[in-house]
Amino acid sequence: MKTKLVALALVAVTLGACSPDAGTKQNVGTVAGAIGGAALGSQFGRGTGNVAAIAAGTLLGAFLGSEVGKSLDAADRAQIDRASTRAYSAPVGERITWNNPQSGNSGYVVPTREGTSASGAYCREFQNTVVVGGRQEQAYGTACRQPDGSWKVVQ
Repeated sequence: MKTKLVALALVAVTLGACSPDAGTKQNVGTVAGAIGGAALGSQFGRGTGNVAAIAAGTLLGAFLGSEVGKSLDAADRAQIDRASTRAYSAPVGERITWNNPQSGNSGYVVPTREGTSASGAYCREFQNTVVVGGRQEQAYGTACRQPDGSWKVVQ
């Protein structure tokens, strides 16, 4: 469940960054970061300590997500999209890198596992890493091939 939330956060940042409105990118990044931070925080402590860790993770994630969301430009998003598309057919474990010399941002996508969903769709798990302003953010997710041949992130 926690992995799903982190993947959802990265997906939200990536999809939200597609908007031409920088404010929207930042807002989506804030929400996505909050989700990821809450997921990470939920791994620590018990009882009241766990609630505090979730709250702290949510706040920190929201801040970091906001910064990443407003920092990714259209060229960065295009690079991420191309790397993700290549990762759908790359050998498991191969690092597909991207970098934007104009913004200084970079990252990579690594397919980590492949298999079949309960409905029979071919799926691949992946790790996505983005480096913005020297800070590295990671997320994990699963994408499945749709009947029309396109890919859809499902986790």
